[in-house]
Amino acid sequence: MEEVAEFLKKCGTFYIATEDGDKPRVRPFGVVNIFEDKLYIQTGKVKNVSKQIEANPNVEICSFLDGKWLRLEGKVIRDDRREAKKSMLDANPVLRGMYSEDDDNTEVLYFENAKATFYSFTEQPKIVEF
Repeated sequence: MEEVAEFLKKCGTFYIATEDGDKPRVRPFGVVNIFEDKLYIQTGKVKNVSKQIEANPNVEICSFLDGKWLRLEGKVIRDDRREAKKSMLDANPVLRGMYSEDDDNTEVLYFENAKATFYSFTEQPKIVEF
């Protein structure tokens, strides 16, 4: 899981795919955090992505860096605890201009039954599950 988090952090921007009815939706994300041995992402509850995840919590992330790419699939679970939100915001202070652990908008979600596959054109895929 740490290897996955570090890869995503180095990428800076990664893309998350959700489902909106019968249509796929992909958008950029940029922060991850490990808290209590779980990999978390963050968004705002007012965003469409939050509503799409609530309807179908199965997501996939894709990122690319230095000739390698990562696909991370799994179910994300909302964690409304203040401690989880604070950990995310402390680890990613750039978010503090828009979010607070005490607002009603900050949403943090952790991966459950995640499967990460690292790919490149020159190596066999490497799978990490957590």
